Amino acid sequence: MLPRLFAGETLCSIILLLEVSCVDVIETYIGRIKQVNPLINALVRDRFEAALQEAHQVDKLLLEGHDDEETLQEKFPFLGVPVTIKEAFALHGLPNTSGLVNRRNIISVADATVVSRLKQAGTIPLGVTNCSELCMWYESSNRVYGRTNNPYDLGCIVGGSSGGEGCILAAAGSVIGIGSDIGGSIRMPAFFNGIFGHKPTTGVVPNEGQFPNAMGIRTNFLCTGPMCRYSEDLEPMLRVMAGPNIGKLKLDEEVSLENIKFYSMEHDGGSVFVSRVDREILQAHRKVVKHLETDLGVQVQNVAIRDMKYSFQIWSVMMSSSDSNGQETQAFTELLGDHGKPVWPSWELVKWMMGMSSHTLPAIALGLTEKVVKYSPRENAKLAAKAQSLQTQMVNLLGDDGVLLYPSHPVVAPRHHTPLAMPFNFAYTAIFNILGLPVTQCPLGLSKDHLPLGIQVVAGPHNDHLTLAVARYLEKAFGGWVPPGTS
Repeated sequence: MLPRLFAGETLCSIILLLEVSCVDVIETYIGRIKQVNPLINALVRDRFEAALQEAHQVDKLLLEGHDDEETLQEKFPFLGVPVTIKEAFALHGLPNTSGLVNRRNIISVADATVVSRLKQAGTIPLGVTNCSELCMWYESSNRVYGRTNNPYDLGCIVGGSSGGEGCILAAAGSVIGIGSDIGGSIRMPAFFNGIFGHKPTTGVVPNEGQFPNAMGIRTNFLCTGPMCRYSEDLEPMLRVMAGPNIGKLKLDEEVSLENIKFYSMEHDGGSVFVSRVDREILQAHRKVVKHLETDLGVQVQNVAIRDMKYSFQIWSVMMSSSDSNGQETQAFTELLGDHGKPVWPSWELVKWMMGMSSHTLPAIALGLTEKVVKYSPRENAKLAAKAQSLQTQMVNLLGDDGVLLYPSHPVVAPRHHTPLAMPFNFAYTAIFNILGLPVTQCPLGLSKDHLPLGIQVVAGPHNDHLTLAVARYLEKAFGGWVPPGTS
């Protein structure tokens, strides 16, 4: 149970607070982090002294009054706004390990592209947040920083790999944050922590400056995107993070919700690899459908897309495929070695059982799976064809005026370690990385056990403006983020 702080603040109100003192704002957020971080372990390295110095510079700039408010807003749309960064992204002067022990002495000497752009827009970074080892598991725990705990229930996971980011935002320790997503690493933490997270259309926001970065065909699947408590902050963040690529989207188009074609799919069709969707998640989903039909007068069409039940297999095959130039993906065991000798997962498992391994069990298990589980060329071709067919179906269904409502995850935030018993549940988010579609995770209140509920809103390529508009609507209709500790 966490105390509330700034339970109603948005980007706009933070800017208004700056008229009093940017230093006051930064000090308040630093105080909040010091209050909650011993419990949740979300922020793993801070830069509080530098942040306060930067806040003083903002106050000085405002006091000098060389520019009016409109000019300042244009130059620095996020002037003085506290931000936190997933540790996998380079933030000058702070570690960039991605939870890998043999990188624990790596200190960033420059900023990742999106970090630089947000700093240029006026944000003040408070520090970096925890992630899973090499960003390839959906519990944020590693041997460098330890485990992050859910602010709604410390015994539950925060998701991964951007779990520390989702957690610190949900706990009101930051205003906005940066995450990355190759299988749901923005959307799962956003779901488990009851906040908003947006996976943009592939190729819009640059991925440079994070470790590990995607190579080969995986560059088509990795996305960098915004995370925040309030839906209205997603679009201005996306504009800054995308830079010149923002022209690929249609964010200036006005959206009429009544003219959107809404589609609904309550589950993946029955994959044997994935848990059944929780009853409370289904109930929340149906409440959204009913509200849309009642309030907007639209008809939400239920769809059953058969190949969605192969989501995990499709993601798995496509992630290990060669690209059009024949370049193969880098083996996970090579990444674990980080430019040294590849790790032997079987030997690491023996060491882990003896308490001597520097790697987490999920990372070792993934290395073993990579070595043992291989699809035949025929199965590879069949699943690759399914991926292409599914993408065509989705694009044709959604067009430029449709959105799909789909569960963010089949279960609410599980207890720590239990994802090992349901390792493929991330397929509910991962399939959209393969399809390259924009998706926004939207919070929908809390379950009976006071854990966040949510839903994914999916649109066709480059129609991010539709999912963002629906996110703003759902926030007004269902309340959005609920502060931890609220009964």
